[in-house]
Amino acid sequence: MGAAERRTLEGSAAHVPIVRHLLAALRSLVGLRCLGEGLATAAQQARAARRNRLAAGRGRWHVCFGEKRGDLVGPTKRGKGTKLMLLVDGRGLPLSVDIESASQAEVNLVEPLLDRAVTRYVPNRLVYDRAADSDTLRERLRARDVELICPHRRGRIRPATQDGRALRRYRKRWIIERTIGWLQAFRRLVTRYEYYSFLFHGFAQLACLIIVLRRF
Repeated sequence: MGAAERRTLEGSAAHVPIVRHLLAALRSLVGLRCLGEGLATAAQQARAARRNRLAAGRGRWHVCFGEKRGDLVGPTKRGKGTKLMLLVDGRGLPLSVDIESASQAEVNLVEPLLDRAVTRYVPNRLVYDRAADSDTLRERLRARDVELICPHRRGRIRPATQDGRALRRYRKRWIIERTIGWLQAFRRLVTRYEYYSFLFHGFAQLACLIIVLRRF
């Protein structure tokens, strides 16, 4: 294209009333109101929307109002969640960790926890809280040469089967509570952020490994 053609295009473009057409389009959008008032109202609405928007100025953070979901998430009286079962030895070192839906009864989760132990050594005495008070569970654990030590539930109707002398060992329950406190130091386990349960289980196993390494 030569210089003459460029001058021709430039001259024709200079006669296009761009400003007039843009103002006409904006005026048609505003309607019968004044153009200045319409632009001012639109600007105020945009500023209010940005001011009231959640997570404004947080970079790539996105606030999702959808329901929390994922596998092994079950409802309870306190809301939805996932149970984390932990087996420790006399020094508080983790021997096994397992996760399950929060709606599952704990009496059904004790035996799978024992089967997941990383060593062949399984304590012959298992100290647990009142949640494991079940005569059927005691019989099943007795068949595995494991004595269940836990107080009876309040309002129990059946005769007591727990020996008072064995309950003296229940004073050592602070050991498992201390290990649970160690796990609470890991932010990834305090709140479940993972959608898939195997990822949450993996982080729990990694936390137990770190606790064991710190003790040696």
